[in-house]
Amino acid sequence: MRLNRILLSSALVVVALVIQVSVLARLHLPGAVPDLLLLTVLGLAMVYGHVGGALVGFGAGLLADLAPPADHAAGRYALVLCVTGYFAGLIKPDHGRLKSATGPMAVVVAAAIGSTLLYAGVGALVGDTAARHVGLPGLLISAALYDLLLAPFVVPVIMWLARRSDNDPLTESGPAAKATDISSGWLSSGTGLRIGDQRGGLGALKAKARTRSARVGRIKGVKRL
Repeated sequence: MRLNRILLSSALVVVALVIQVSVLARLHLPGAVPDLLLLTVLGLAMVYGHVGGALVGFGAGLLADLAPPADHAAGRYALVLCVTGYFAGLIKPDHGRLKSATGPMAVVVAAAIGSTLLYAGVGALVGDTAARHVGLPGLLISAALYDLLLAPFVVPVIMWLARRSDNDPLTESGPAAKATDISSGWLSSGTGLRIGDQRGGLGALKAKARTRSARVGRIKGVKRL
């Protein structure tokens, strides 16, 4: 991942985790807690792709595992968000731009249900039976509902920031590269030269010179007549 992506992802993950722990977790809503960290990973994954989504998800989950008041085994949520970020990145839209909100909303619901099931499954493997006492169906419904209500205010903003950070003049896909392409096209249309192909450019110049000389000769012959 590029440096600008790492810095933006780290900042967004830290802010999302602080808000989730200090605000959302204290609302004492029935069922699950709105997962702002999951929505942040989803928004970044749908711009950065499956590799970037997996890396961001792993880092975000590991930070959540180590941050208080975490009461589960370290690495458990890192695995969940890593897998979620990977699969969310597989449906990355063209140029990170969304044409409809239906797809992302479906991704949010699937991610909320899938991450809850995966978290409960990993917990069952390590002997954590908290999901059984709370009620897994209630957790699934509430997680999907809360994340779906919160997603329109979070995911578009995260994706916009991610796309904005990629427009870096130092990167190949930024405005500088586009300006280079535009200038190359402008030069080629005005002179007939192809940038990077000197032989073709010289040949084009010679051909034009011959054509112009032939035209001048014909014009002079007409005048003499």
